[in-house]
Amino acid sequence: MMAVPTVHLRDIQRRQKFFTLWEKQRNKQEVHWLMEMFAEALGVFFYMYVGLGSGAAFTVGNIVGQPGLSSMIQIGISYALGIIFAVGVCGATSGGHFNPCITVLFTVFKGFPPLKGVRYIFAQVFGAYIACLLIYTEWQSFIVQCEAILEAAGKLDELQFTPNGPAGIFALYLLPGQTLGQAFLTEFVTNVLLGLIIFAAFDISNVMIPPVLSPTFIALAYAAAIWGFATPGIALNSARDVGGRLLAVTIWGPQAAGGKYAAIAALTNIPATLLGAFIYEFFLTDSDRVVPAASLEYGRVLSNHRRVTEALAESRRRSPQGVIEFQNDAELQTPMEENKPNGTHCVCDCETLSS
Repeated sequence: MMAVPTVHLRDIQRRQKFFTLWEKQRNKQEVHWLMEMFAEALGVFFYMYVGLGSGAAFTVGNIVGQPGLSSMIQIGISYALGIIFAVGVCGATSGGHFNPCITVLFTVFKGFPPLKGVRYIFAQVFGAYIACLLIYTEWQSFIVQCEAILEAAGKLDELQFTPNGPAGIFALYLLPGQTLGQAFLTEFVTNVLLGLIIFAAFDISNVMIPPVLSPTFIALAYAAAIWGFATPGIALNSARDVGGRLLAVTIWGPQAAGGKYAAIAALTNIPATLLGAFIYEFFLTDSDRVVPAASLEYGRVLSNHRRVTEALAESRRRSPQGVIEFQNDAELQTPMEENKPNGTHCVCDCETLSS
């Protein structure tokens, strides 16, 4: 079989000199981690800006008496599209976590570097906060109008820090009459199922979900979760919850913090997603499956990134015994078979989104 040629972008497309020089600087190991953090922050910004914008229209519309401004269907679709946009624009740079629970999942199951994981989580929360800040600024006149309407009706104190109040656009709160146990159950079960779905999308031997489809598969899972359980309340993403809550505290003060529910919203998705991933690994992963061609091609593209192959060449020069260890931007990778001596095996894990 004829080997597939490796063609880098620079082989067929010239960029302006300024961008070429900047690219050389930003791809240095000492600097590139900042580019990864930027990509993580921008990816979270994408789906927060799109999804929470629809959420703002929903809440404002209900308060001012125009409920048709948005709907749960629209909010779910908006978040799903935001996730797809985030992966499409930023995933190739950072690996596309865009969710602290995904970063923790890769640290536990895939050997993702813990320090790098901390940087990713900081960037994710920062991206969510900036998105919320912009949305508040753009919707401020409507939010002030909503507060005036509720104040005139004598309901502002009752509704402000609930899912139906202006602060509820950004921070998540318990519904009136809902217990912490009910909120925990909804959050935990939903995120266990999402963990199963996410790990199924990461399974490179899963012929039903080729790499190009995995972002859409995960995005639809989040949309379905919103359609089914946003009314009783779900966070699904610590970055979304913490970033939104920080914005609410910035605007309305400590009373917007959310009390005991804040811990459930911010943290439950992490152990729940890990449990879902464990269930998939324990019961459903099968090492005897054939890895389909689409996954192999995806891994080949990742492995033949110029920085990766240059790192391999440098390792070979420094290691005459042929013992080669290096790490790429996303996780431990090795180039494909045609680029390696001694028959060493290919590693091509599909690291994509999730929010």
